[in-house]
Order: sequence, then structure tokens, then C-alpha cells
Amino acid sequence: MGPTGDQLGIKPVPDALRMARGFDLDLVEVAPGANPPVCRIMDYGKFKYEEGQKAKEARKKSTNVTVKEVKYRPKIGKGDFDTKTRNVIRFIEEGHKVKITLQFRGREMAHPELGSKILDDVLAEVGPAAKVDTQARFEGRGMTMVLSPDKQAQEVMKKAAAEAAKEAAAAAANAGEMPVEAPEVDAVETPAEAPEAEVDDESAEAPDTATAESGDTQDPQE
Repeated sequence: MGPTGDQLGIKPVPDALRMARGFDLDLVEVAPGANPPVCRIMDYGKFKYEEGQKAKEARKKSTNVTVKEVKYRPKIGKGDFDTKTRNVIRFIEEGHKVKITLQFRGREMAHPELGSKILDDVLAEVGPAAKVDTQARFEGRGMTMVLSPDKQAQEVMKKAAAEAAKEAAAAAANAGEMPVEAPEVDAVETPAEAPEAEVDDESAEAPDTATAESGDTQDPQE
């Protein structure tokens, strides 16, 4: 076979090699089990590269889907519930199925509605990113439900989040371009300082104690 896939007929190996050299390409055996074996003139380095890229894409598409299990209790606290539910959301986003298990103990078996409420709360937190594969059912002393990723809903959610991020960035950019007006300040007249009073050098300071002008002072006890 030639470089473009055309049939060149049955050729002896030396002639086929000369033809490949004439194209400055390689002679590659593509069907050794055929009679006679089939060879093709091609760029073997380019062929190997393309085959590697195809295998890489195939590995990306064939993700290993596993089933993760997350266990709850009917009387679970708010903190533990939030932590476990975050794990459920993470597993769903990674493409795994998630088995939700409610473990009942003792008298809790008499109140299956507690387990149903927990499962409903988990579904509400996960949202449309997951769909129910197996409805809630009892298995021994537990209640189970299996969730799987809803890829279409996840794509829609990703696009919506990307659009929201773009709108927020555009709004922030527009807000940054708007000039900020300086606040108006009313003009305030500053009062002139009062001139200092001039002091007459000839005026004497008033004495602290008045002096009697009479010549003699009479003792008040006399």
C-alpha cells in the first residue's frame, strides 16, 4: 500500500524498500498474518505519535467509575452531616456513584421516618448534580440509597457558573472605570484673629493689696 492508501500490488521486499526510500518514508508491516503480508509506506514516527494520542483520549473517556459508600446515623449532628454530605458532593463531581447508608441501632428501627428525612436532606444538598439510581430501601438494620452523577445537569451547572463569573467580572470592570466624584465640601470662612491689645508702658500694674493712706493705724483691740 502506498502513502495515500492506494494498492501498489505484490512486490518483493527489496523493491518495496526502494519505493519507500523514494518517498522518503518507512515500510511498515501492518498485517503480518495475511498471505502475503501487507505492508504500507508511511511516516512511522508520525503514525506512532497519532496512535499514542488516540490511546490517551480513550483513557480519558473511559474513567473508572466506582461506588463510594457514606454512612449516616438517624440522629447525626449538624457538623457530621455537613462533613459527610460534602464528601458525597465531591464523589459525585468526580464521577463516582455513591451509596448512602443509614445505620439503625436498637429502638431506632421503630422510627424509619428519621432515616427518610436524612436521605431527603442529602438529596436537597446535592441538588440536580446527581440522580437516584436505587430508591431508598431497607437492608437488614440499615436503609440504603444509591446516587449517580447526572452529567447533563453538571454541564448545565458549570456553564451557568461560568456565565455568572463572567458577568461578575464585567460588572467589577465597569465599576472600576467609573470616576469617583469628590464629595462636595461647603466653604467655611476662617475668622480673622483679633488684634492683640496694646499695653501702655506708663501704666503700672494694680497692686495686689490696697495701701491705707492714713498715717496711724489703730490696733483694733484697743
